[in-house]
Amino acid sequence: MATLAQPRVPARSEERFFFIMACVIAAMMAGAFSLHLALGRSTFAVPPIYHVHAFVFFGWLVLFVAQSGLASSGNAALHRRLGLVSLLWIPLMLVVGTLMTVTSLRRTGGPFFFDANEFLLGNPIGLVAFAGLAGAALALRRRTDWHRRLMLGSLISIAGPGFGRLLPMPLMIPWAWEISNLACTVFVFVAMRRDARHRGQVHPAWYVVLAAMVGFLALGELLAYSPWGIDLTRWALEGSPGAARPMQAYLP
Repeated sequence: MATLAQPRVPARSEERFFFIMACVIAAMMAGAFSLHLALGRSTFAVPPIYHVHAFVFFGWLVLFVAQSGLASSGNAALHRRLGLVSLLWIPLMLVVGTLMTVTSLRRTGGPFFFDANEFLLGNPIGLVAFAGLAGAALALRRRTDWHRRLMLGSLISIAGPGFGRLLPMPLMIPWAWEISNLACTVFVFVAMRRDARHRGQVHPAWYVVLAAMVGFLALGELLAYSPWGIDLTRWALEGSPGAARPMQAYLP
């Protein structure tokens, strides 16, 4: 009887929803970065690590949309084979993302609307949250309800840079970092709302995603504003052009 009482959701309907969500997030990210390029706020005349970073992170976006599409179309065999790429791509994102953070901070001081210390420490810690969610999703790949929600949650957790390019970040000082990282939880709430409507209850995976996003953001803030975090930031900036900026967010 307990089994019969569980909400029944057509698998194809749910898979289509996750594919649409992946496409929406990908379109938002691509549009945000393209907008800044069109406005002249971004340029291709940057050190190689910027191009490597773009290839790796947008490569993950393409892989994610492709995987969601394969799941939606029922091509489980290719979905599983292509999923093996994730085992190498996720650690690569951790390394490249951290290198990019340090390079940006030393080269230009990082985004001026973020405190330098929260940018330096918050980015790698956020990537650890992403890797944790994605890794848990891969470990639970046989439990498809958990797998697809944790995977989408991992993508949402790194959508902050996209939102940050669409929002008026200088006007959000001194809360720009928190706003840009938490704005993307709107996608989580959309998915939770759909679960409530179609399943009769919110899947617990979404609470795990929210806990990871908020918890690792809080951990990053705690470390960034500790004496150790301040000293680490000064050491990372020492002798670089980025050292000319104040530690706190500022308006040029």
